[in-house]
Amino acid sequence: MFRYACMILFLVLVSEIQLSCSTEVSVNDTAHKLCLYANLNVNFTVTYEAIGKVNHTAEFILPAIVNASGSTCDKDTSTLELRFGKGHSWTIKFTKENKTYNAHDIVFTYNLTDDSIFKNASSNETKSVTFTQPISDVSMDTYYSCKSEDTMEKGLVVQTLWNVSMQAFIINGTKSDKDTVCAMDRTTTPMPTTHITNATTPPAPTTPSPLPTPKTGNYSVSGNHSVCLLASMGLQISFKHGLDFKKMNIDPEHLNVNGNCSVNKSDATLVLRSDQMDLTFTFQEDGKKFRLHAVNFMIKLSNGTFTASNTNLSIWEAAVGSSYMCNKEQSYNITDTFSVNTFSLQVQPFEVNGNAFATAHECGMDDAGFLIPVIVGAVLAVLIVAVLIVYAIGRRRTTVGYQTL
Repeated sequence: MFRYACMILFLVLVSEIQLSCSTEVSVNDTAHKLCLYANLNVNFTVTYEAIGKVNHTAEFILPAIVNASGSTCDKDTSTLELRFGKGHSWTIKFTKENKTYNAHDIVFTYNLTDDSIFKNASSNETKSVTFTQPISDVSMDTYYSCKSEDTMEKGLVVQTLWNVSMQAFIINGTKSDKDTVCAMDRTTTPMPTTHITNATTPPAPTTPSPLPTPKTGNYSVSGNHSVCLLASMGLQISFKHGLDFKKMNIDPEHLNVNGNCSVNKSDATLVLRSDQMDLTFTFQEDGKKFRLHAVNFMIKLSNGTFTASNTNLSIWEAAVGSSYMCNKEQSYNITDTFSVNTFSLQVQPFEVNGNAFATAHECGMDDAGFLIPVIVGAVLAVLIVAVLIVYAIGRRRTTVGYQTL
């Protein structure tokens, strides 16, 4: 019994170690003294194109074992370069300024030929993105400390850092026990939500107040000097982050709108972005019909970052050259923890002419609303005909009876 208990305890400890795994690196100078130290956690989310022109999302972490041989320590600059996997790297450069040191940029390089991460990638490129990292005014002979999650987004890449401890320009080869704490750890003020109406569901049994119908946003994407995608809709999103369930309306007045349409017109994307969130819709067409194929979502919260992605959808389908319309509210479960509600929806991702929607294919809910009076009228017509037939038969029998008499 004691042996089994020890085994269970061992497994629990191992799992805890794996869950709290961080990357710890020590760099020595030419005199073999410690000059640069880092202990941190980094998570990456990368959207890439897979074979078949579909977008996939890869999520992975900076592993515990990395190659730091490319790191350097000089008098006024230090570079931490961490290589991992099949051609990936994460690099941050520090500069000294009088009695403080700073770090402004992080360069993340990823290799799309690494099939263990980027399954069925259509490209074999190695790509790099640069994040602006405002680590500034770190006092000399202290280490930079930031336990809060810090999420940065650039193009198709989202990077999140947390539990960060880093010290550059270490004096006499001894890491300091004093820290310079990041701004996020020094304040408990929640992230402002001025751009999004945010309503968090209170715990049961209190019933939350329903959100108002969201404003309808009118969006367009241009390619080759003409509009290639039109969309008009009100958007409401719901997601579960930890134990919290959040529901919010997207305010179109505080969004940056962009996207792109491929040269061969096989896919088109609509990207809605605010200071806090990114919401991307990806459409595909097969020559005859188009459909919404993928939805990617990311939002920064006061207690972390929530992301969700589904690249295997087949909704909002209509013939190429027409638009898809649904005036009624529709709800879509994109993932187990993320859903999208649409209001007064109309989209057309291909063959837009005159910057206006083409003839619409209406959704089943709208069609049903149109069919109900038609069905009721048809039933009434059948009943009237049946009554007339019964009346005619009854009248004929009565006439025959009189003639017999």
